Amino acid sequence: MIEDQPERVRDTVEAIYRAESRRILATLIRLLGDFDLAEEALHDAFKAALEQWPRDGLPTNPRPWLVSTGRFKAIDRIRRQARFDPLDETVDRLDAAGEDPAAWDEESIEDDRLRLVFTCCHPALAPEAQVALTLREVCGLTTEEIAHGFLTRPPTLAQRIVRAKAKIREARIPYEVPTPAELPDRLDTVLQVIYLVFNEGYLASSGDSLTRVDLSGEAIRLGQLLVELLPEPEAVGLLALMSLHESRRPARATASGELILLEDQDRSLWDRDLIAQGAAHLQRALLSRRFGPYTLQAAIAAVHAEATDTATTDWPQIVGLYDLLLRVDPSPVVELNRAVAVAMRDGPDAGLTLIDAIMARADLDHYHLAHSARAEMCRRLGRTAEARASYERAIELSRQEPERRFLERRLADLSD
Repeated sequence: MIEDQPERVRDTVEAIYRAESRRILATLIRLLGDFDLAEEALHDAFKAALEQWPRDGLPTNPRPWLVSTGRFKAIDRIRRQARFDPLDETVDRLDAAGEDPAAWDEESIEDDRLRLVFTCCHPALAPEAQVALTLREVCGLTTEEIAHGFLTRPPTLAQRIVRAKAKIREARIPYEVPTPAELPDRLDTVLQVIYLVFNEGYLASSGDSLTRVDLSGEAIRLGQLLVELLPEPEAVGLLALMSLHESRRPARATASGELILLEDQDRSLWDRDLIAQGAAHLQRALLSRRFGPYTLQAAIAAVHAEATDTATTDWPQIVGLYDLLLRVDPSPVVELNRAVAVAMRDGPDAGLTLIDAIMARADLDHYHLAHSARAEMCRRLGRTAEARASYERAIELSRQEPERRFLERRLADLSD
């Protein structure tokens, strides 16, 4: 039994690392004021746990023990590097933070996680850097995992993260939750980053796979964390939207990975638990009566989720929701989506008229979904030559293989 103890302790340490490491890292970043130093301190703390816990026993509260150990390991590291010269301001700040590990328990650590999210999504950072840093520091994905998810070379992604950390350090970006006055603008940036990660996971922008389940899963986990720590209506609305979209994943592709359109999906495969969760989040967001773009998109997704098939979908309600969305968040892409809904309500001729007007007014020539939507309307109207030209343009612009194969099959069907 005694011989088994080290192995059991190692399993316990590994379990704590999986469950708590990002929380502990967030607190160490606050205490140390440096991402890289905090990362080293985190690993030093868990290494110390593997050495000491089998001998001394598991601490009553492992999390503060790890924070305290990591902090002192970092101080020792700085002192060694400084060759006992007068300590720099980092150590002064650490000493001023207090010695009581209890002060770093549940409430403060949860606050630190929220601070970390806002720091990684600070508007001073480039959008691609916000995404990379959030996935690395908040979610704990490796550089290789993030690079694979966004089809970027790992060295390129690593440099992006290094530059983002340097920007935070050099610009002295504060590690804090924004003030109430700053929150609306700053929260919008955080929500954009989370939704960008989700969209890349739900429908990859390029590559051989239709979806990237690791990215959409991390986005939903981020959304849950944000709602838990900061239950703003639009954060809840975004969580509702992601849950409702994710519920369709099992029906969105064949076993071989080929794209299946919404109208052709087997809705019995939709995840009813996720739909129920998304609907509950949506109701919570709607109670605020402050309808932002994510809540309105979630409402549209909920209408789809309620319908047994395309024919019984409440298209007039969806068009009405798109009308509201255009007032809140006007964009050519929202107009395009509304045009498709109008086509389902009033017929392809009405949809094509709207799409042509949008493409004439907005710069959508390089947007492959605009051409594929136009091709679909022309196909339904029997305007084969126009449909063929639009499909060819959509295929030319598409960077995702399953989507391109789907469009090629549509084009081949016209010839048949």
